[in-house]
Amino acid sequence: MSFTITDLEQLQTEHPEWQMELVEGNIILMGPSDYESEEIATRLSTFLNIWVMSRKLGRVTGSSAGFILPQIEEDSEKRDLRAPDVSFVRADRLKKTKRDFVELVPDLMVEVKSKTDKIQPLEEKIQLFLKLGSTVGILIDPDKLTVTVYRLNQAPVVLQNGDTLTLLDLLPGWELAVSELWPPEFD
Repeated sequence: MSFTITDLEQLQTEHPEWQMELVEGNIILMGPSDYESEEIATRLSTFLNIWVMSRKLGRVTGSSAGFILPQIEEDSEKRDLRAPDVSFVRADRLKKTKRDFVELVPDLMVEVKSKTDKIQPLEEKIQLFLKLGSTVGILIDPDKLTVTVYRLNQAPVVLQNGDTLTLLDLLPGWELAVSELWPPEFD
C-alpha cells in the first residue's frame, strides 16, 4: 500500500504524539532522539536563530517542521514529506509562516546523527534535499565530533574541533566554532 500526504495528515489527526515522515509512499515513524543529539540540534538552532531573527533573514525550524518536497515522479500523489533536524528558509522564499506543512525545500537542512542512526541514510537524505534545491546540507556526528558540510556537485567538507562553520552562500558574516555545538560539562 502506498500512502499520500493526505493519509499522513489523517494519521497525525488520530495520533498527534507521533512524529512521521512520508518517504516514497511509506510512512516512517520517527523515534525520539537521544538527549545529546537533540541538545546539539537545539544549540545549533539557537545560534542560527539569534543571527537570523535579529537580521530578519528568514526562518529557522526544528525537527517537527514538515516540508512537502517537489515531485520526484509524474504521479502527483507520490510526494515526500520530510523533516530535517534543523532547517533555514530565506525570508524572500517564505514571507509569511504557515499553519501547515510548507511546499518547498529549505535553503539549509541539518541532520544530527543520533545514537541509533546509520550514516548512509542521513547522507542520502541530505543528497536528496540538495538535488531538490537546498543550497547546503550539514551532517553533525556527535560520535566523531565532526560537522560535514555538503553542497551539490562538490566534495563534502569535514570540520572538527578548532574549525569554524561558516555559510557564506546563505548567511554571510555568520560563523560558529564547531566546539560550541557540543554540550558542555558542568562541575
